[in-house]
Amino acid sequence: MTAAEIAAGYAFDGAALDLGALLWEGACHPDAAIRIPLPMLNRHGLVAGATGTGKTKTLQLIAEQLSAQGVPVFLADIKGDVSGISAPGEDGEKVRERAAQVGQEWRATGFPCEFYGLGGTGPGIPVRATVTSFGPVLLSKVLQLNQTQEQSLGLIFHYADGKGLELVDLKDLRAVVAFLVSDTGKAELKGIGGLSTATAGVILRSITAFEQQGAGGFFGEPEFDTGEFLRTAADGRGIVSVLELPAVQDEPQLFSTFLMWMLADLFNDLPEVGDLEKPKLVFFFDEAHLLFKGASKAFLESITQTVRLIRSKGVGIFFVTQTPKDVPSDVLAQLGNRVQHALRAFTPDDAKALKATVRTFPNSAYDLEEVLTGLGTGEAVITVLSEKGAPTPVAATRLRAPESLMGPIDAAALEAAVKGSPLYGRYAEAVDRESAYERLTAEQRAAEAAAMEAAAAKEAEKEAGKRAGKEAGKEAGKRAGKASEPSQQEARAPKPEPSLAEQVVGSGIFTSLARSIGTQLGREISRSIFGTARRRK
Repeated sequence: MTAAEIAAGYAFDGAALDLGALLWEGACHPDAAIRIPLPMLNRHGLVAGATGTGKTKTLQLIAEQLSAQGVPVFLADIKGDVSGISAPGEDGEKVRERAAQVGQEWRATGFPCEFYGLGGTGPGIPVRATVTSFGPVLLSKVLQLNQTQEQSLGLIFHYADGKGLELVDLKDLRAVVAFLVSDTGKAELKGIGGLSTATAGVILRSITAFEQQGAGGFFGEPEFDTGEFLRTAADGRGIVSVLELPAVQDEPQLFSTFLMWMLADLFNDLPEVGDLEKPKLVFFFDEAHLLFKGASKAFLESITQTVRLIRSKGVGIFFVTQTPKDVPSDVLAQLGNRVQHALRAFTPDDAKALKATVRTFPNSAYDLEEVLTGLGTGEAVITVLSEKGAPTPVAATRLRAPESLMGPIDAAALEAAVKGSPLYGRYAEAVDRESAYERLTAEQRAAEAAAMEAAAAKEAEKEAGKRAGKEAGKEAGKRAGKASEPSQQEARAPKPEPSLAEQVVGSGIFTSLARSIGTQLGREISRSIFGTARRRK
C-alpha cells in the first residue's frame, strides 16, 4: 500500500474533522489529510498513549472541531489544563511550524464553554446526584464494596424503591440501613434474604469514611440535569462542558464512577434517534482505566451495554487511557475510531502491552511496533470508520495544532465564567428537602410517642382496676350479710369499656414502624441500566 492509497481511504465526501497529515517513510505529507467523518463520531473511539505523548491536546483538537460543527462536547479536566479551550490560543514559532507541516490554516480561536465541579468542590457549577438516582451498582464501586456487600446494597435500594423512600443524600441511605437492621425493621427483608448486621455495619462504615473524605456533598439536590450538556451557543457552535477535577484527582474511583453516572443518566433520558448527520453529544471519558479497575461483573456488563446502546441515542463516547489493554475486550470491540499515541517499551510489561496494542489494529502497511515506539509528541497512529462504516487504512499521522489556548486560563477568568453562567443560579446552592431520613425519623418518633402513650394508658388502667377491686370488695361484704335472702340477679361487674391502652394499640397511630413504612410514601422508583433511577419529571 502506498501513501496515495492510504490517503484515498480518508477522502470523504461529507462533513469531517481534520486530524492531521499522513506520515509515510519519515516524511509528512500535508496534501494527504487524515480525517474522521462527522456522522461516525457516535460510533465511539479510543484515544490512547503513554503519559506526555499529547493525548490531552488531541482531545482539545477534536473538541474544537466538534464545537465548530455545532456538536456539544463533554470533557473531564483532571489536571486542570483543559480550561484553555475557552480562550484563543497563542501564536508562536512552534505553532506556525506545525501548521505548515500539516497544511493547516491556524487561527487563534476560543470556544463556548461551561465549567462544572463535582458537588461544588473546586471551581465550577456544582454537579450533584441523588443517591436514588446514582443507584446501587455505581455506589458500590464508589464505596469499594465486595460482591456480597454490593448485593446487600442492592437489596436496600430495592426496599427503598418499593416503598417510595427517596434517598437524596447519604444520611437518607444511612437511615434506611439502620432501620432495616433494627428490631422493628429487620423483618422487612426477611422474605427476600435479609440484611446481616455485619454487612450493614460495613456499609455504614464505608459511608462514614466516604463522608470524611469530604465527598458527602456530591450527593444531594438540586440534582444536575445531564441534558445541560446538549446545549449549543447562540452562534450555533456546540458548548464544550468541562468538568474540573483537580480538587478530586486523588479520588479516581469517585470521579470515574460519576462520569459513568452521567452517561447512564443520558442513556435513560434520551430518545432513540438512530444514525444522525452529526452526534447530539460527544463524551470524552478520561482516565478510563480507573473506571474498569476492580470493577464487578455487573458493573462491566452495564458499561458494555451502555456503550453498545447509547450510539442509537446520538451520543459518541471516546475512552482516553494509556493502552487498549486498559479497556475490556467487549468494550474495546465497540470502539470504531482509534487514535493511538506513542507507547514506551522500557520494561517486559511495556513490551507485552505494545504487542497487545498492535494486535488490536487492522492489517497495516506499517511495522506498527516500530512506529508506535518512534512517534513524537503530537503524532499518532489512526484508523477510523469511513462514511460506509468500514475501517480506514491505518495511518501514522502528525496532528494539527489546537487553535485555543494550550493550557489553563487564570483562576479569576475561570471564576468569572462560572458565576456568569445562566446555570450557576440553578445549581449553586444545595437544597435539603424532606426525604427518607426525615420520614423515617418522623415515623420513629410517632411510634415512640404512641408507645409512651400506651404505657401510660396501661398504668392508668391498672390504677382503675385497683379502685374497681376495692369497690367490688365493699359490695361483696354487704351481700354477704344478706346471704339467706334469695337473689334474682347475680352480682356481676359491669362490662368495662375498651381500655385506653387497647384504644391506642388498636388505633391507626400505634402501628409498628415497619407497617407504617410499609405504606407507599411516594411513587415506586423504577430503574434502568446500571441500576440508576429514571429522572423524576
